[in-house]
Amino acid sequence: MLVGEEIRTADGDLIGVFLERPVPPGLNAAETAAAIREQGGLVGLPHPFDRFRGTLGRRAGTDAAAGGMAAIAAEVDWIEAWNARLVGRGNERAAELALEHGRPGVAVSDAHSVIEVGVAYSVVDGDPSTPAGLRAALGSVSLVTGRASYAVRAITPVAKLVQRARGNRRVAADPAPASPARAPRS
Repeated sequence: MLVGEEIRTADGDLIGVFLERPVPPGLNAAETAAAIREQGGLVGLPHPFDRFRGTLGRRAGTDAAAGGMAAIAAEVDWIEAWNARLVGRGNERAAELALEHGRPGVAVSDAHSVIEVGVAYSVVDGDPSTPAGLRAALGSVSLVTGRASYAVRAITPVAKLVQRARGNRRVAADPAPASPARAPRS
């Protein structure tokens, strides 16, 4: 298991692993990738074609994406080619993107509950406990694909409402990054 952070960029989500400190949300995708790399971390592209989440594929035409999906794919170490929660053609399109740009594709459960852990996963040879080891191991990745049940996925929106009512929310990308003249949000 790798500990990482899913970071909401101004363009969509990215994953950072082997981080020493959190990466602030709201930067564009290229700035976020650079911030992850400054810490010696690796960068992943999660659910690039998910119609319902913070997805870079949906926003690839934005100026902040600096050239669209091709530029983003060039910045990452892997692309999530199978997401157990995704419906539709998103996984197929993500696998094509990984192949087209010579990036390893990985499979993930994207677990939002304990019952979803291990529904899909990636198997690698080698020692993925360091950035160099993971990068090398991704060359031999095998995908174990599965799908989260629709019943479990239907519970997620209810859980989000409960969390919001409790005051727990996902940190959103700041549409206008703070400048020295602008007070931070509380």
